[in-house]
Amino acid sequence: MTERIALFIDGANVYAAAKRLGWNFDHRKILEHFAAYGTLHNAFYYTAVPLPMDDKQKRFIDALTYMGYTVRTRPLREATDEHGDTYRRASLDIELVTDLLTGADRYDVAVLLTGDGDFERPVEALRARGKRVVVACIPEMTSYELRNAADEYVDFKDIRAEVERPGYRLPSEGGRGEGQQRPFYATPAALSGGDER
Repeated sequence: MTERIALFIDGANVYAAAKRLGWNFDHRKILEHFAAYGTLHNAFYYTAVPLPMDDKQKRFIDALTYMGYTVRTRPLREATDEHGDTYRRASLDIELVTDLLTGADRYDVAVLLTGDGDFERPVEALRARGKRVVVACIPEMTSYELRNAADEYVDFKDIRAEVERPGYRLPSEGGRGEGQQRPFYATPAALSGGDER
């Protein structure tokens, strides 16, 4: 029997991984790649959005929806830390965990594109219910606990040929190279260095 696949993409985490790698993801190719594990039941994409939402962000969300993703958003909120520094933040962990657990009866394999260790316990809960869990990210951004909790780990570098969006290079963490374009899918907060989670 073909396994039913559910895909969960932590947008902020994937953008940070892409920035570190210096190349961009094609989200249609991501769908196709992981759908090959079985039959795709659903695909969720979680991202923070500025209010009001700018045209680039709206086009990106519309494109994801058209591709077949269920897009979950939270507004970015400004906060001030104990040193008086202002930062922008929006956590979508609760939304991701809610979808992961409430929909578990409708899929056999959960594919999580994130390296965030906060998902360790939900992954363990899924495995206790007989679900298989695949985590995909890059090793330097994946917590040991999450990797240990998953059934399978996929390094983005190993699937680059299948999921890269050619011609849309991201600046590596060393800085923007000459002639590199601003990524289409990145959220404005990520581009300005804000923490979206």
